[in-house]
Amino acid sequence: MGQRWTDDHNHAVEQATQEAQLTKDSTNFPSVSGQLLVAMPSLMDPTFGGTVVFVAEHNPQGAMGIVVNRPADMSLASLFARIDLKPETNDLCAADDGSDIPVMIGGPVQTDRGFVLHEPVGQWSSTLRVAGGLPEIGLTSSRDILEATAKGQGPNRLLVALGYSGWGEGQLDAELAANAWLTVPLHDADVLFSVAPEDRLNTAFAMLGVDPLNLSGAVGHA
Repeated sequence: MGQRWTDDHNHAVEQATQEAQLTKDSTNFPSVSGQLLVAMPSLMDPTFGGTVVFVAEHNPQGAMGIVVNRPADMSLASLFARIDLKPETNDLCAADDGSDIPVMIGGPVQTDRGFVLHEPVGQWSSTLRVAGGLPEIGLTSSRDILEATAKGQGPNRLLVALGYSGWGEGQLDAELAANAWLTVPLHDADVLFSVAPEDRLNTAFAMLGVDPLNLSGAVGHA
């Protein structure tokens, strides 16, 4: 694990975003980049059922995102220990309530690699600035962001995940058309960084004013 968190992560983001790189004119493309995907109750897929996914990129070539409500069996403190980083103070790895910050299972792709959602974007070795939605959200996979965090010099808010969720050309679009997901525009990033992971699904539904018990597969986009 420690060897994976090197500046070779430049390659990780390049490889991850090959599926969703803006190389075509997507002016009229209905992108949901910068939004949340909320799994409809009818989505019984074992990987994505009950998930909330932040979409980091979505264009005609595909999409990539990070599941934000499925904690791994690992805290940020234990991740730092695995990659030989020692936080200068214990509170750097603690939530506002003093509990350990959990690492998320970001998706089924490249599960041995780490990805950091953060605000603001900042200047890091390998960062994708999220287009659409909020202007200051970045997705970084280089070790330097964690080194800075351990020194108390990292971004104001972050979410660390192992792996990401990827869709090939047209795949997410088909799932959206089939009403597998609700889409939730973000007006702030609190649901990503301030809300507890176990509360993010209900929070996302509440942001839409939707009771999940009243949903069926006949309703999709919000």
